[in-house]
Parts: sequence; C-alpha cells; structure tokens
Amino acid sequence: MRPDLVLRGVIPANLMAFDADLEIDERNYRRHLRYLIDTPGVTGITTNAHASEVATLTFDEQQRSLDITLDKAAGAVHVVCGVYQDGTHKATRIAKMAERQGADCLLVFPSAVFDFGHQLRPEMAYGHIAQIAEATSLPLIVFVYPVSSGLHIATDSLLKICDEIDNVIAVKEWSNDIGVYERNWRELKALDKEISLLSSFSKSLLASLCVGADGILSGHGSVIADLHVQMFDAVNRGNLEEARRVADRIYPVVQVTYAEPFLDGHNRMKEALAILGRIDEAHVRPPLRRISEAERERIRRVVTEAGLPGTRKEQPGASAVGSRG
Repeated sequence: MRPDLVLRGVIPANLMAFDADLEIDERNYRRHLRYLIDTPGVTGITTNAHASEVATLTFDEQQRSLDITLDKAAGAVHVVCGVYQDGTHKATRIAKMAERQGADCLLVFPSAVFDFGHQLRPEMAYGHIAQIAEATSLPLIVFVYPVSSGLHIATDSLLKICDEIDNVIAVKEWSNDIGVYERNWRELKALDKEISLLSSFSKSLLASLCVGADGILSGHGSVIADLHVQMFDAVNRGNLEEARRVADRIYPVVQVTYAEPFLDGHNRMKEALAILGRIDEAHVRPPLRRISEAERERIRRVVTEAGLPGTRKEQPGASAVGSRG
C-alpha cells in the first residue's frame, strides 16, 4: 500500500547542539527545534541527518534525538528521521526504531559502499532502499547525492526506485547539476505516481526552484528557514523580482557557509546559530574541529549584514505555527 503523505514546503534539517563534554545538549537542542518549528511556513523537521552530525551519533543517541524532536514538534509539523547506515540490515534497524518512536517519514541516505562503482550495479541501490521499505510502513525520501559523487543515483535508476517501491514518496535532490536536476524534476513528474521533489540545491537554490520544486529540504534551513520560506513562496506566486531580492540576501550567507572545505558547512551553520544567540555554544564532535576565530568573524559580519534574526522569546504553552499540509 502506498503511503498517503505528500511532502510540501520548507523542511529544515536540524543541527545538533552539544555541550562542552560533547554530549547532547538537550536544552539548546530544544531551543533550536522550537525556533524552527515556530518559523511560519516550516512544514517539517528532518533529524538524524548530515546537519545533526549523525555520523557521530550512536543508535541510542539517534533514538534520543528523534524522541526530543517528536516531543517538541508535538504533531504540528512532520518529523523526518534520517536512515544513515552503510549496511542494509543495520539501516532497517534504524527504520524500525523510527517507526516505533513515531516518526512520520524516513530520509534514506546512500550507503558509502556505493562509492566503489554502484552505478554499474544499480540493483544495489534499489535493493538497499527496497529492503528498508519492506522493514517499515513509513514513507521514504530517497537522497540523491551530487553527480560528482560516487554515491549519486542516476536518473534512470531513480525513476525505477520511485516507480516500483511503494513507500517512496519523495526525492531530496542534491545532484548539484542543474541539467540533471531538471531531468529528475520532469521525469519524476511524468510518473503515474505522486513523487515530491525537495530541492537541496543550497548553493544555487533559486535556479532549482525556477525549474520546479515541491519544497526545500536542506541543513541550511537551520539558519535561514525564514528566507527559504520567502523564496519558495515568491517563486510559487510567480514573483521572480521578490525571489531575486531574497536570493540577494541569501547569497553572501551561502558563500560563507559553503566555502572550502565543504565539510565545515554545518560547522559554520552552528557557529552562525551561536553568533545569533539561538544556541549557547557551537561545539562539534570529532572528526570535525571548530573553525578559526578569523572565520567566525567573517560569519558574524555576513549574518549581521544579511539581517538574520536572533533568538525569539518562547511563550509558555505556545503552539507551532507550521503546517503539516
């Protein structure tokens, strides 16, 4: 049976707050989640993904992260749980846990094993996702990595996965190739099945939205969810002039966030949250290392010039303003 969930709108992938001992800082994590959920136009939260430093989280910590997210969302927005595991059997364990705890949807990462030539054996990616689908009744999002990556799922394989595996309802599109993005958009929409395409084209978001997108699923939404909402809404209204104005605000933030080395991207996002007062400290777990003071000052200047908002005062008993639609 095909799931009836249809994903639309802005779905940030949350960052993970750690304390000075590199343990989960629940108070600051809840602050971060509350900020995202209270952002008008946010329709979901993705946890246990790249932005959450999921590679450093134990199974029990992933369950705890999900539980906190579900508690904070309280049904007001969809909660997507990442399935980040190289072994398919291990991945099914995460999927079963997420369903048991109450997640609404799963984001399936490609296995690192794919990096050694899976394009010549497309049945591997298909089988990985199919076995996860068999282990759970939850709907799935397929994560498409950049074309330059050995983990990329090519369009023909993606279409087969989306068409034949009932649980698959969406694609997180991070191909980083606008030609591939457009082909994926057009050919997925030609299927006799509802598949949402969620742009993760963070370095050139406006271009991807102009091609077409059902939403945005990006770690950068942890910092600029409000701007993602504004841009997405402007494009959907056909107001390209307004969308370009939003893109002008986003551009310098994108450049400072995704500068080389790319692996520091979420590290920099966390520093931005600390600078803006949305979390107390920007601790990261190894192998990541905190950035230099000089780079921190560059981020401070950019987010200040972009006029990004700081912390909000949480009202006791306040409900989320996002929509699960």
